[in-house]
Amino acid sequence: MILTDDQRQLADMTRTFMGEEGTIKKQLRHWRDIGCKDGFGHGLWKQMAELGLTGLAIPEEDGGLGLGATEAALVMEEIGRNLTPSPFLTTSVVAVEALKGSEQGKRWFPGILSGDTVAAFAVDEGPHHRPRQIALVAKRSGNGFSLSGAKQFVVHGASADLLIVAARTGGSAGESDGLTLFAVPRDAAGMEIENVALADSSKAARIAFNNVEVDADAVIGEVDGGWEPLRRAMRAGRTGAAAEMVGLASGASAMTVDYLKQRKQFGKLIGEFQVLQHRAAHLFGEIEIARAATFKAAELLDRNDEKAGIMTHVAKAKAGRVSALAVQEAVQMHGGIGMTDEHDIGLYMKREKVLDALFGDASYHARMVQVMGR
Repeated sequence: MILTDDQRQLADMTRTFMGEEGTIKKQLRHWRDIGCKDGFGHGLWKQMAELGLTGLAIPEEDGGLGLGATEAALVMEEIGRNLTPSPFLTTSVVAVEALKGSEQGKRWFPGILSGDTVAAFAVDEGPHHRPRQIALVAKRSGNGFSLSGAKQFVVHGASADLLIVAARTGGSAGESDGLTLFAVPRDAAGMEIENVALADSSKAARIAFNNVEVDADAVIGEVDGGWEPLRRAMRAGRTGAAAEMVGLASGASAMTVDYLKQRKQFGKLIGEFQVLQHRAAHLFGEIEIARAATFKAAELLDRNDEKAGIMTHVAKAKAGRVSALAVQEAVQMHGGIGMTDEHDIGLYMKREKVLDALFGDASYHARMVQVMGR
């Protein structure tokens, strides 16, 4: 992948910033150990806003930088490398993509730009990612709609100022027609939110919608035409998640290689054992393949290429399998300490499990590649 000068500067700036301010000690462990209900720091989110990162993908006419999926992937890779908890993926990538070109975008973009707004994406309703199976119903009510149903695995759902909610206004489960996206503020009456701690100490929510009333202005795009902005948002989300997984794999691998150079056994550095060298070399190659697939998906999204859809599935599937390999190898090569909370390497494994499920796991995306490739 060949980066432009501006992209290299963005990558360098983000790498430095996350390496100093987004570290495991300063962020993940800190917020976990104090039992923070959000699981991330709003101070860091504000700092990201000051650097222009929160508005990275917001169009220039709306005050943002007007950049694309490639630049977002560069940021996500550094977030993954440092296991930095932040709402960047759900807010600055997914929500921004869903809101682009809508009146709701003009309402919510200023808060995202300033770092005052956090958004969540409420799509999944069952134990697996099945966006066409949406059953939450939005019925006409007065001058707007009444939402009834439930969502789960809503990342940052209890902390969000804005919920992007996919609901069914027509058709039946299993169809993409008849879906509508709604921008629902967190103070909407009738929502019951259960904040849940995930394996990696991040937070997601189960949300019940009990006849939640919203105005017609809450519709993002067109009624019954929600599949297109939903699809755009999911493509951006799965590419961003893939980039985070590539960063996670790289971070775990780097930590492991450093350990191999320090740990002695039988009077030798364990990194001198050929079998471990081969495993480390194999993992390096796999990470580079996953990175290439991810940034190819981002490039195609930025070009609005017709092959972008299938490539985002390829990227999420490959990044999922490679990051799983990376953390498994890392824990094994670290030996007993890899299973302790005192060592950071186990945190990479926990984060990998959550990221794999987000926007569909590796098996889901592998199946989608098969279906779309026929």
